[in-house]
Amino acid sequence: MIVFYRILINIVLLISPFIILLRIIKKKEHPSRFKEKFCFFSKKKIKNNLIWFHGASVGEILSVIPLIEKFEKDKNIHQILITSNTLSSSKIISNLGLKKTIHQFFPIDSAYFSKKFLEYWRPKIAIFIDSEIWPNMILDIKKKKIPLILLNGRINKKSFRKWKKINQTAQFLFSKFDICYPSSKESNIHLKSLGIKKNKYLGNLKFSQTEKEENQISIKQKKFFRSKNIWCASSTHNSEEILIGTAHKKLKKKYKNLITIIIPRHIERTTVIINQLEELNLNVHCHSYGDQIKKNTDIYLVDAYGKTKSFYRICKIVFLGGSIIRHGGQNPLEPAKYGCKILHGPHVWNFGEIYQLLKEYNVSSKVNNIDQLIKQTNKDFNKKGNSLKIKTKIKSIGDKILNSTFKEIKSFIK
Repeated sequence: MIVFYRILINIVLLISPFIILLRIIKKKEHPSRFKEKFCFFSKKKIKNNLIWFHGASVGEILSVIPLIEKFEKDKNIHQILITSNTLSSSKIISNLGLKKTIHQFFPIDSAYFSKKFLEYWRPKIAIFIDSEIWPNMILDIKKKKIPLILLNGRINKKSFRKWKKINQTAQFLFSKFDICYPSSKESNIHLKSLGIKKNKYLGNLKFSQTEKEENQISIKQKKFFRSKNIWCASSTHNSEEILIGTAHKKLKKKYKNLITIIIPRHIERTTVIINQLEELNLNVHCHSYGDQIKKNTDIYLVDAYGKTKSFYRICKIVFLGGSIIRHGGQNPLEPAKYGCKILHGPHVWNFGEIYQLLKEYNVSSKVNNIDQLIKQTNKDFNKKGNSLKIKTKIKSIGDKILNSTFKEIKSFIK
């Protein structure tokens, strides 16, 4: 199976210039930094201790930022490398103002590039986040005897069934990790079955919180939103914006000064979303237009990455996307940290245990269709919130998980 994978990767490598060009045209790839994927690095390695974190995209990277902030204060760590695969994640990291931390794009997983990458960066430890499995890189890490950790490891039922179909390969690859810190009890069981030799469940690192509290909303915007009834639909996927727009129209019959904030999962869909909402006769204002918001605005569309926290601070109610459609849901912890009441669809298997916990605290509610969404939103508009209680509880859980994880990885580095 590994031989077949290597043949496939080499085929991908041959056609990669065309793939990269197409991604640049679609604004999914950086026009110059794409070269990092071919091991032409734009940042320099300093000679002393470097630790390396790798995550696929925005969600995975954000989950380890509180941990990285703690390592930034550690005098024994001189440089922190973060790699990811997506342009959106690189933009978020550049806005965090981390001093020791640099970002590079993860190289194409060919045997040649993985060796070249490791030879250049020479990390003291490699930490893969969530469910990132790259065979060539993993095998070369072990050849160089670099400690390899799977952090916040997550394997849902769907992924588990796929891995089980190639069980021998799974056992071979997962056994290469020195230790795994699973994100849930379900993932813990799955990862053991797939060949992880040493597991230690500390809790989901996504409960932890960053020390940085950036505000991306101007005073003028704050004043505008303060005078309105607002709710937010975040991490929305294709077709969910139409549902939210329709819900807005029905809710506005009761709340005349209603503003609905939509934060799409992929901002490159902005033009499509605007067209869909305007077909519903809704007035759309994009975040990129500036703070001159018209009084007749219906939808405030956040067409920029890294702004969600600012809007969670001012919202009482957040609908999380990827849940009405069969996507598996998005992580509800970030809005919960800000004391928001969370609404979601029936398809949240990616974060089942977290949603179950939030349900027990009466933080989240499931809606199966647009009528239930409207009914629950209306109910939450008129309900007295318990945001401080929610925030305190989430912070307590997050701090415990963060401190335990930091101590574990520190001991590994020593």
